[in-house]
Amino acid sequence: MSSQNDSVVTLSRALDQTGDVLAAIHTDQLSEPTPCQDWDVAHLIGHVLGAPGRFTEAVRGGDPDWSAPPEPVTANWTSKFRSDADDLIHAWHQQGDVDEGAADWQIAEFAVHTWDLVRATGQDRALDPTVAERGYAFMSKALTSENRGHAFEPEVEAPSDADPYDRIAAFAGRKV
Repeated sequence: MSSQNDSVVTLSRALDQTGDVLAAIHTDQLSEPTPCQDWDVAHLIGHVLGAPGRFTEAVRGGDPDWSAPPEPVTANWTSKFRSDADDLIHAWHQQGDVDEGAADWQIAEFAVHTWDLVRATGQDRALDPTVAERGYAFMSKALTSENRGHAFEPEVEAPSDADPYDRIAAFAGRKV
């Protein structure tokens, strides 16, 4: 990618596709398990709903509470996500030109959790490979065995023919 704002453009695409995946989830799927250890679909949606607001706060120089419990899931989860995602992109645009890769952690977060939601809800959809590739490039440099914490299981081996989403999911400790 060539311009220093490419990470924000890719983040926008990641947020759009996450919104599309959220829109396809039905309330009868909320109790289904996900690839995230001990999280059902409702818990994962709640986590995804809180992410744009926390990232927006961080972009604006704040100190978000990353340990806050997931948002409660209400019937309008897609519209809430899309509104908060718009606020996040707006916050990035208010920053002006940003450093190359500035939004890459956010891209990785949405790439992994979009894959999680697609798998958990059985959606048959093509996902933007550029989002996963950029997220994986960031994660593979920034996420080490020492800083995985409780959020990520140890990396698992991805199949040799894995697509970009399976590669980033395996790196995040998901079984693909």
